[in-house]
Amino acid sequence: MIAEALKAAEALKTAVPLLAGSSSEKDYQEALELVEYLFINDPTSPLLDMVSRKITEYEDRLPEVVAFREQMNAIPPGIAVLKTLMDQHQLRQSDFQQEIGSKSMVCRVLSGERQLTTEHIRKLSRRFGISPALFIE
Repeated sequence: MIAEALKAAEALKTAVPLLAGSSSEKDYQEALELVEYLFINDPTSPLLDMVSRKITEYEDRLPEVVAFREQMNAIPPGIAVLKTLMDQHQLRQSDFQQEIGSKSMVCRVLSGERQLTTEHIRKLSRRFGISPALFIE
């Protein structure tokens, strides 16, 4: 059994070079395609987990992903939630008159000059039907 398993592992690394530690963009793209295929056609395959982990490792080394994560981590959670809600619901700063106030006040909140108050959070939570905890660090 051990010999067969080792042989199968070598064949798998040849078939999916990302599993062998390849840093090639082509191998990464092919691994993404494989994950998409497995997710749709064989979601219980152990290969799905293995390749997904390698994709995550690959992406964790990409400078643009590292920069994006650092940028996202710098945004307070409440502001990130508000920006996400604005994006999902296609809202503008002027659409929060009832919850936050004037467009300029919303701008100050989004830029970090002002913080969301408990009253803002209560109203936003009610409007979107979400937990107030999402707005709190």
